[in-house]
Amino acid sequence: MKKLIENLDEYVLMTMLAFSTTLIFLQVVMRYVFGNSLSWSEELARYLYVWQTWVASSYAVKRGRHLRITSLADKTSQKSRVVVEIAVLAIWLAFSIFLCYIASSLCRKIFNQGQVSSAMGLPMWIAYLAVPTGTVLMSFRLVQQLARNIAKLKTFADAN
Repeated sequence: MKKLIENLDEYVLMTMLAFSTTLIFLQVVMRYVFGNSLSWSEELARYLYVWQTWVASSYAVKRGRHLRITSLADKTSQKSRVVVEIAVLAIWLAFSIFLCYIASSLCRKIFNQGQVSSAMGLPMWIAYLAVPTGTVLMSFRLVQQLARNIAKLKTFADAN
């Protein structure tokens, strides 16, 4: 169970990537070999791409691969870097929670309006649900990073 939780974003991303690649390949074959395209595949591929982007934000936090400017932190001691990292992660977590709240409100509004997509008739709240889902996953990874950095800071305190 721990392995599943630790690697959930990777499993979801691999599954969505395999599915969207297969879907796009099928669309190309249908269009150029059979001269007839699927009416819904482009829309589904677009929604999968949006979901992949938001789930990948969680994966990027886990791997420490988000863009950042480190020139100031690079000029400080290791302990100061950890303190700055904790502050940055706390601000980022607060923003992620705020974004999740706003995106959830938007999903509820779209759900109540009953909007559906044009080609598939998919309820639009499912497409928009990618943002709150991605921010929840990202928040979980940010909390993990915060815990690691706080533990690292404690080792500096114990060393003194």
